[in-house]
Amino acid sequence: MNICFAARISPASWRTPKFVLVVLLLLTLVSCTNIKATVTPDALSTKSTEVIPTNTALPPTPVPSSTVTPEIPCDPFSVDFCITEGHFIFQRPIEPPANDKVEATYRYGSTSNGTREPHHGIDFGNKSGTPVYAADDGIVIFAGPDQEAIYSPWKNFYGNLVVIEHKDDFFTLYMHLSEIDVEVGQKVFTGDQIGEVGRTGVAIGSHLHFEVRRGDAEDYFATRNPELWLVPAKDSNGIPFGTLMISVVDEDRQLIKYAELTIRYYLDRSQRHVKTYYGTTYSPETLSGEENAVLSELPAGDYRIAVKANGQVYERWVEVESGKLTQVVFIVK
Repeated sequence: MNICFAARISPASWRTPKFVLVVLLLLTLVSCTNIKATVTPDALSTKSTEVIPTNTALPPTPVPSSTVTPEIPCDPFSVDFCITEGHFIFQRPIEPPANDKVEATYRYGSTSNGTREPHHGIDFGNKSGTPVYAADDGIVIFAGPDQEAIYSPWKNFYGNLVVIEHKDDFFTLYMHLSEIDVEVGQKVFTGDQIGEVGRTGVAIGSHLHFEVRRGDAEDYFATRNPELWLVPAKDSNGIPFGTLMISVVDEDRQLIKYAELTIRYYLDRSQRHVKTYYGTTYSPETLSGEENAVLSELPAGDYRIAVKANGQVYERWVEVESGKLTQVVFIVK
């Protein structure tokens, strides 16, 4: 900014002391000069400086959350086999030292080479009087002789029978009992004794016939394969066995019945032989697709499965792990 000052002085007055004083003052204060005013940005700013109290904690520094990739379920239709935890929710109804192993010659769905009706459950061969235990917590909805064919296709087919209702629409059935130790409406807990093994009804020898049904306890065809739902049995060293679930299907993923399976254990070359289920009237499982053959109580290790269907043989190596479920699908062309 330009600032200018000017003064006119007469000759008569410049010799007086007063005049001299005025001149000195004017020389000091008055001049014609250029004055440049500089204003810093900080001087123009009206924003006050923020003061953070020393006793106030600073907010925590945000930690970036890690991105979790959801686990993709194993698809047995696209790989050789899948190993999962299974859904072993029921305890075994027979406990050691009694025989808690499934009768291998008459598994679920078997017809014993066409000599019997399709088996809707599994059998535990034991002497009469062997204790039978509840497989899970529940309410007894039936306890008595099977005289009205409510749970079976013929009267007195299952003999003395106990039916327990569990959560999630599951039911367990205990047949051919010699004694019944519970009554209708009674609350039972896992491991409670509910009866004793016998051979009442239509039974060949003393044994427990055990079934798992879902949805409708009175529906004879609402069964599930108990070997997929029972906690695996253990070997003599206390190590749980593994379970093998097999589906033999055509190219449209329809189950093929009567396919012959040979399962060979790599370590000792022992073999097990089964056939796929009699029909497809059984309810599908909660895993990928339906199954039509199951083998439980298998030692952990490698197995060679050979499937004979439609005049062809399909083979594959699979692995079985202790206490887990191995799921295998064979697509027959």
